[in-house]
Amino acid sequence: MKQYAVVAYDYTDDDALERRLANRDAHLAGVRELTKQGKFLSGGAILDDDGKMVGSNAHFRFDDRADLEAWLETEPYMTGRVWERIDIREVKLFDPNA
Repeated sequence: MKQYAVVAYDYTDDDALERRLANRDAHLAGVRELTKQGKFLSGGAILDDDGKMVGSNAHFRFDDRADLEAWLETEPYMTGRVWERIDIREVKLFDPNA
């Protein structure tokens, strides 16, 4: 399996935070399911200087980029127009147990 870093920035319109909050429970439920599958490794919200959520950053493990892209197509923050811009990079995370 390959590891990926995903950095996603929210839309900046006046309703952006409202959309994020409206989709948050479904997003977190999906993250919990990915965790059970061993696909979610770490992550959380990106905050602006005032502590407002403006994006997300996470590390995932998927078989390949196509599997990651397929998941993104169903991710509530994508379908709910929360994330506007996403940067995906393959990474190799440090394993302190190795």
